[in-house]
Amino acid sequence: MDARNGIGGSLTGLDLRAEIDRLRKERNAVILAHYYQKPEIQDIADFVGDSLDLSRKAAETSADVIAFCGVRFMAETAKILSPHKTVVLPDMDAGCSLEDSCPPDKFRAFREAHPDHIALTYINCSAEVKALSDIIVTSSSAEKILSQIPKDQKIIFGPDKHLGGYLSRKFGREMLLWPGVCIVHEAFSETELLKLKAQHPGAPVAAHPECPPHVLDHAEMVGSTSAILEFAKTTPHDVVIVATEPHIIHQMEKAVPEKTFIGAPGADGNCNCNICPYMALNTMEKLYIALRDLEPRIELDETMRLQAKKSLDRMLAMASSTVGMGDLGARVTGD
Repeated sequence: MDARNGIGGSLTGLDLRAEIDRLRKERNAVILAHYYQKPEIQDIADFVGDSLDLSRKAAETSADVIAFCGVRFMAETAKILSPHKTVVLPDMDAGCSLEDSCPPDKFRAFREAHPDHIALTYINCSAEVKALSDIIVTSSSAEKILSQIPKDQKIIFGPDKHLGGYLSRKFGREMLLWPGVCIVHEAFSETELLKLKAQHPGAPVAAHPECPPHVLDHAEMVGSTSAILEFAKTTPHDVVIVATEPHIIHQMEKAVPEKTFIGAPGADGNCNCNICPYMALNTMEKLYIALRDLEPRIELDETMRLQAKKSLDRMLAMASSTVGMGDLGARVTGD
């Protein structure tokens, strides 16, 4: 069976890049790749970036199909913002440890147990949890949004306890933290990081706030994936140690090839435990099949999608400072 005509077809001998380009045109599709994707997927994508930026760019295009090379919650976010577009994910098993740590039923019960708290929820969660939340945040928008919330407003922050803890320490805000972690950022070793810093004196560490405190304590820069990339481009240092998923280094090397970027090590200094196993499930072969068959496809209940969109819209409004918390308060507490 020809690979173009059925799922059972062999992909042997196909020029995958050419076939993906052909299908992209035929389907009027846009291909999105997160910074944590393999280099060959980043290089074939129309847009490379963080999850929210990619979803917003896709919503602004005239594409009929969004092929999201990332993980499931990212593709769901694209569908929330672009309900009339077909959204495919190359591998539906591409999940997220943070999403897995926060089942909707348990999050609902936790919210009900703390009715005087608003839920400030990291975007790394399911669409169902977004629908149960008041305001979604990203690692790049969280500080600006938190600064707009009155000091006397009690907050639940989930599902990432490390990002929540970082914000709590920085702003002096006590928050109820959901006990989730990113398995990639949790894997970085303080001991091995200190060894690496000793081998490269003066090299700054750029870390994602999903890292635990013992890693962040040794970082010269803490920020989102896009902020880390910008730091890599602008820092005067020739060597930078990067404490986030190492596939972002591909974009750094393309932007400033004269610099050296070193991924922060895991527990034994050599393991690949800092590579996201979920992101790695996406391959060129699976991207081709997803564009060919328009499957696996993201489908969301419309009532739930609209509720999830409210929490995303609040984030977008507060991140752009077009709406203050005072204007949002009645809607947050009244939904």
